[in-house]
Amino acid sequence: MSTRIRALRAHDVRFPTSDGLHGSDAMNPDPDYSAAVAIVETTDPALTGHGLTFTIGRGNELCVAAIRAYERHLVDRDLDEIEADLGAFWRTLAGDSQLRWLGPEKGVVHLALAAVVNAVWDLLARRVKKPLWKYLVDLEPEAVVRAVDFRHISDVLSREAALELLEAKRDGKGAREAQLLREGYPAYVTSAGWLGYDEPTLRTRCRAAIADGWTHFKIKVGADPEDDVRRCRIVREEIGPTRKLMVDANQVWNVDEAIGHIERLAEFDLWWVEEPTSPDDVLGHARIAKAVHPIRIATGEHCQNRVMIKQLLQAEAVDVLQIDGCRLGGINEVIAAILLAAHFDVPVCPHAGGVGLCEHVQHFSAFDYVCASGSLEDRITEYADHLHEHFVQRIEMRDGHYRLPAAPGLGVEFEAASLAEFAYPDGPVWSARRSAS
Repeated sequence: MSTRIRALRAHDVRFPTSDGLHGSDAMNPDPDYSAAVAIVETTDPALTGHGLTFTIGRGNELCVAAIRAYERHLVDRDLDEIEADLGAFWRTLAGDSQLRWLGPEKGVVHLALAAVVNAVWDLLARRVKKPLWKYLVDLEPEAVVRAVDFRHISDVLSREAALELLEAKRDGKGAREAQLLREGYPAYVTSAGWLGYDEPTLRTRCRAAIADGWTHFKIKVGADPEDDVRRCRIVREEIGPTRKLMVDANQVWNVDEAIGHIERLAEFDLWWVEEPTSPDDVLGHARIAKAVHPIRIATGEHCQNRVMIKQLLQAEAVDVLQIDGCRLGGINEVIAAILLAAHFDVPVCPHAGGVGLCEHVQHFSAFDYVCASGSLEDRITEYADHLHEHFVQRIEMRDGHYRLPAAPGLGVEFEAASLAEFAYPDGPVWSARRSAS
């Protein structure tokens, strides 16, 4: 008897990270890291799929409601039929004739789409007892290409060109996979440099990260130019001249401001500057990138779909493409972004500054290296050391490298106790805070 989907559940989970200013940046000074969780149940009681989308607190309930709106497209679907054409499955959800009006392919409904789509990929990987990265790596190139919606991107990357790209990387796949299993995938640390941290905390966290083997550090900037200089100087003093330093402005600068601020910070030997202006301003990013070269510009975590990714790459507006597995419409669209970047020979360095995002990106980077780019040059994946204890599968980080997971699935299943304790608004943590206020 075939396995079918019987239900879609959604949960609102929030963590009071604003108490310690964890995650703070120039645009978002007081985030409470949150997840809108999608759980797909099947006719096999032992087989469920787990996905989530990331928010920073207020409004998370909107994503939860949007997740539930996709239930009509899932219930009674056969897993074999979904797996046979993952692209058709994605288009069924993304192409909902009424939900699309709320996007299309952007905003709250697209965030919810990511949670639902990723829960189904998690389900399929669990079914064959493979971690998601291995499930992706083992797909035939035709199946990978079939998962992608090439509408609106085929002018620069056709289905045939994408298939040719993947076929060209067949040689050496086994060696690259073995290398990652042996060495892990290189990462950089963000959680040493949140904007709200004072100087002693910055220094303490930098020293602890160095002791743990980190060589690449990212800090937040953009609130005040003088403070940016001061904080960059502190971090550079702590990490020394040879370790890499990146800064993230989180979209706060105008284009001319960005150029001026980056030029002022150039003395600190920046490896890249992230999100220097509005994430939607493709031409603005192109102008900034040209003006501050050879300092590299990184962006993409707020790109809502593959079309924005295409335009950034076409316009030579980005030197480092950052992707977010919960902002794009799930793994199908992540694959599209990775293939576009490989076509333009731009390194993919996924975004992971949020609850559950590190759990996602280790799979994406492994797929990129083994199947798409075949390169580790200038490629590195984000890591933030917050909230991993709430997941059933724990990330293993060693000497600044993700150790590839062996457990089946995507790895974003929350511990049942965490789902209950941090449920919003009536879980014990939030009920206690209301009582105390």
